[in-house]
Amino acid sequence: MPGFLLHQGAVVLCAHGGQAQPTSPNPKVTVSGMPIVMQPAPYTVAGCLFNISGAPSPCVTANWVTAATRIISNGMPVLLLDSQAICVPNGTPLMITTTQTRVTGI
Repeated sequence: MPGFLLHQGAVVLCAHGGQAQPTSPNPKVTVSGMPIVMQPAPYTVAGCLFNISGAPSPCVTANWVTAATRIISNGMPVLLLDSQAICVPNGTPLMITTTQTRVTGI
């Protein structure tokens, strides 16, 4: 499905409210003045408060499992607003709450 391209300034949170940031944005392509993000690069998560029965199990990183099917940059698929990621070590999803709204992709 079409969706807006994800960029470094997008607000991405883990399911527990931790802030997720890209580890390797692509500085060669920008939207709204910020680099876009591609699928292979994981996100790091900070501030996750998830715990199981009092034992902390916070989200640390997240790997993207879906991305654009028709748009690539540097040979890698770009991330879209509807892309999905799974957090490590607990398997919960990331939520993209805000991104740029000028450039779309499929």
